[in-house]
Amino acid sequence: MSRNHEGLFLHFAPGLFVLLWSTGFIGGKIGLPYIEPFTFLTIRFLLAIALLTIIALITNAPWPDHRLIVHLSVSGILLHTGYLGSVFSALSIGIPAGIVALIVGLQPLLTVGIAFFWFREKLTQRQLLGFLLGLTGVFLVVSDSLWKQDNINFREMIPGLLFCILGLFSITLGTVYQKRFGSSMDMRTGTIVQYIAAAVTTGFIALYFETRVIEWSGELIFALCWLLFVLSIGAISLLMLLIKQGAANQTAKLFYLVPPITALIAHIIFAEPLTGMMIFGIIIAVLGVYLARS
Repeated sequence: MSRNHEGLFLHFAPGLFVLLWSTGFIGGKIGLPYIEPFTFLTIRFLLAIALLTIIALITNAPWPDHRLIVHLSVSGILLHTGYLGSVFSALSIGIPAGIVALIVGLQPLLTVGIAFFWFREKLTQRQLLGFLLGLTGVFLVVSDSLWKQDNINFREMIPGLLFCILGLFSITLGTVYQKRFGSSMDMRTGTIVQYIAAAVTTGFIALYFETRVIEWSGELIFALCWLLFVLSIGAISLLMLLIKQGAANQTAKLFYLVPPITALIAHIIFAEPLTGMMIFGIIIAVLGVYLARS
């Protein structure tokens, strides 16, 4: 690849990564009618472990020491079992993919809130405005979505919304822990360790709390392949390249676009409602996340 082409690719790579990441919610929703969430995740993690191990061995990637393995296991459980398990559980209950993406996408706002309430860090006026706008936007989207769907029982949706909140806390704590204790990991082998820890915990949950009955279908196989190759391998490899090229910060700044992209794709594929009020709420929430990150 020539230098000009490489520069052009790196210019669009952060946006491509965010687009691929947004499809994770869609892939989960496609497969979940045929399989329970933690059974789904366990199979995904086991396949990813096998594929990444081959890649790590071929590329002679360095493996973490015992101390780093412990830290990566903790972050892996938070980021994959806690976050993805909550997201897939919410989707399986029937929470629209756009709402799930919007709630867990408030991670920067929760980080700001923790810094303020726990560590007593001062908030700038910009961050405070972002915090309030983010919460307002989510309230508008969730309330409008639930009121406009006559076939939805609000009581039945409460567990799904609680799963979204649990996922939000899991990804926030997992991200903070990863930055603090796991930033030195090699993305290939470090991800393997995280997936192993996640597979053990999701497998345990599936064994004791799910039937593990799988209805194999073309949609489920497609969803598994998409999540494995496009998300677990493709998106992570792209993120590795961006980190190596010093473009990770540019990618992070685009993460606030994940909820609207997910909502738009879900509207096109699943005909999920996208009313004027929901669009307005998404814009407000995205603006809030943007201000909080700045």
